[in-house]
Amino acid sequence: MRFRAKIVDVACLNHFSRVVNTIAKLAKTCTLRLTVSKVYFILADKVGNGGVSMWCELCQGNFFDEFQMEGVAAEHNEIYLELVPENLSRALKTAQSAKAVKMKLTNKHCPCLRVAVELPSLSSSSRIVTHDIPVGVIPRRLWNDFREPSVPDFDVSIYLPVLKTMKSVVERMKNLNNSIVIEANLSGEMNLKIETDLVSVTTHFKDLGNPPWPSEDGYQSSQDRDLESMAEARIDIKKLQQLLAGQQVNPTKALCNIVEYNLCHHGIRHGEIGSRL
Repeated sequence: MRFRAKIVDVACLNHFSRVVNTIAKLAKTCTLRLTVSKVYFILADKVGNGGVSMWCELCQGNFFDEFQMEGVAAEHNEIYLELVPENLSRALKTAQSAKAVKMKLTNKHCPCLRVAVELPSLSSSSRIVTHDIPVGVIPRRLWNDFREPSVPDFDVSIYLPVLKTMKSVVERMKNLNNSIVIEANLSGEMNLKIETDLVSVTTHFKDLGNPPWPSEDGYQSSQDRDLESMAEARIDIKKLQQLLAGQQVNPTKALCNIVEYNLCHHGIRHGEIGSRL
């Protein structure tokens, strides 16, 4: 089992750092899945019990100048590692002016992801800062626990407003209640609601638009649904705030899929990057 990668392009390094910083805001620990073509950050929690799951998928060719890996076996050419994303985020903070960043899986005293940051130097010799990040190797018998989460057929799918605006609204509401109701319809309208015995507050958004899901897509919302009918789901307001406050990738599209009274599925996309909460 081997892994070695290198980033030289500054824009790619900065973008990768922003992705890792976002992951670090969302999860204390996560699973790093490495394949030949893609890198995944996965948080697999029990959504049915009010937990949060996350799926972040990166095409390695968009970030790495060199990328070599050998999985546990030829027929199972993948690597699953458990790590603390905050440790990786801290290591990458030292790479803001780096000439190159190398990553390597090592196993001297314990399994580690080694991040070697080559910094510019006034002399002929280069300066290299090395971070050894402890990781846990996840055995193959547990890999099925970290597959892409399935999403039930949703009732409504809607584009989100500007995330900074939504973040500001949620921050003002967070002291009123522990949970928030998100409701939306197929006419591009979405409401954020707080309802308690003492207060009822609603923020309205209009003309957001609804994603055009193809008919063969397994997620497609019901075509028989009234366009004005609202579908709603109640979620932990702190977890929603955590998602909005943590994202640093400046997504080109952000959307919300609602399974009425059951699930809120948020999608944040920037090119090949995607995360789901």
